[in-house]
Amino acid sequence: MTTLYVREGNEYKVASGQDILERANALISQRYRAGAPVLSSPARTREFLRLKLGGRDYETFAILFLDNRHRLIEYVELFRGTIDGAAVHPREVVKEALARNAAALVCAHAHPSGVSTPSQADEMITQRLKSALALVDIRLLDHIVVGETISSFAELGLL
Repeated sequence: MTTLYVREGNEYKVASGQDILERANALISQRYRAGAPVLSSPARTREFLRLKLGGRDYETFAILFLDNRHRLIEYVELFRGTIDGAAVHPREVVKEALARNAAALVCAHAHPSGVSTPSQADEMITQRLKSALALVDIRLLDHIVVGETISSFAELGLL
């Protein structure tokens, strides 16, 4: 077993779980910077979202805002919920997409239970988001549910 250490001033201490998560997020942010064509495949998008949302003990609803060539403009966690739900407001998603001049987006959320099967509520909000975004010519490319595995609405034919 490997022990990880973090530097605090001139000393080193054994890294906590929080230290490791903070370092991982810093590396993710560096690797997936805005405008870079790093989310060019479903596998890369899954990896990114698993790193960002996996292991949460509460629901988080996030958006990948994309330009017209599907390059990442920005990743934003818009809504935070509880262990079994998060309130998602289509109006806010549309507002944020327009503010970033996004041409398309991928939404994602974590299921703290670990079960990535989309719920009926997930299906309903996805259709509401798709309709609201279509009114302003923004494409909803996918809705990804992160649990122990990852489910894609597009791959399941639900989008």
